[in-house]
Amino acid sequence: MSSHAAPSLSTLMVKASAQEKLSPAQQRFNDLLERIERLSVQIQRLQAWSDKHRYAHIQSLRESVQLAQTHRKSLLLFVHERLQTADLTDRQQGMARGMVRGLIDHLAPMADPQVQSLADVYVSEEDTQEEAQEQAEAAQRLRERIEEALGQPIEKPDQYQTPEEMMQAGMRQWQRQQEADEQRKAAKRAARKAQKQAQKKCAAAEKGEVPAALMRALDAKSAIRTLFRQLASALHPDREPDETERLRKTALMSEVNAAYEKNDLTTLLRLQMQVTQGAPQNKAGAARMADDKLIAMSVLLKEQVSALQDDLDELQSRLSQELCVPVRADADEATMTQALQRIQADQRHSADSLAADLRRIQNDTELKRWLKEQWQLAKATSA
Repeated sequence: MSSHAAPSLSTLMVKASAQEKLSPAQQRFNDLLERIERLSVQIQRLQAWSDKHRYAHIQSLRESVQLAQTHRKSLLLFVHERLQTADLTDRQQGMARGMVRGLIDHLAPMADPQVQSLADVYVSEEDTQEEAQEQAEAAQRLRERIEEALGQPIEKPDQYQTPEEMMQAGMRQWQRQQEADEQRKAAKRAARKAQKQAQKKCAAAEKGEVPAALMRALDAKSAIRTLFRQLASALHPDREPDETERLRKTALMSEVNAAYEKNDLTTLLRLQMQVTQGAPQNKAGAARMADDKLIAMSVLLKEQVSALQDDLDELQSRLSQELCVPVRADADEATMTQALQRIQADQRHSADSLAADLRRIQNDTELKRWLKEQWQLAKATSA
């Protein structure tokens, strides 16, 4: 690694003089550097926040979920046993069987032999048929609302027997509509663009001109190649007699090679500034570059902005899924940390509530009262 701290990108920006304002090319160059700096800082801060909280948070959630599943299994076995022995009315037995089926649904991912054996008992063909009928009726009601929103019938509606399947079918059909509309619009835009480009090419060919976009791309490659060669020449380790300095240059040259492979212009500019520190007469800073060179370099900087934005989006999406809370680089870190703490507390509370229920229903009077409360709660939730 270099013995000098890497300079901030702000030191690479073109500075306006008292006599002249920045040109549009200089402003664009500065804007891209600023965006690269901002995105890089956001990624670093978000990764640091993740490193600080991620492991402990995931571990806490895993422990709470495992404890809750243990309590659910104990509840399942207890209610099943009381169904065989307790003095329950037909209505209470129905409530208890419904409670057992609900617990089995929660425990299904465990693939536990005891849970599976009870599932074979309680999830009977009659229950399955009744549930399928309810699902089909709900799917039909949802189909009517979706068709009204789409303005056309759902394709092959008989294939979808549950509200979830009907909703997914409606979403796919809506997406196809949107994609078809967008494709038609894109085709029109592409045709107009192709026509304009063809006209420009014809005009350029008549004048013997090279397209400006191609020139900028070629200039960008040329600029970064020139910068690489200057650095390679200045840092050549074999030309350095001092052992310490040779090691420093070897490390810097390794960074130069890696940056050149990735077309990482900002790193090369930073390294150039480190190499030329203390030798102002050798500096070829952005302020001295002609606008055409800045425009060419901006092509590379724009690519870096796009790559960094993709990296940030991927990091935010991955952490949101892993941590079960919305994660945004522009959000307040304390607020996100509080969200982690809330979901941890909710999971612990869920496990504690199940344990409290299990202690409570040890006598038949409380069991009956609890079954009624759970039935009413399930009814209110589904309403």
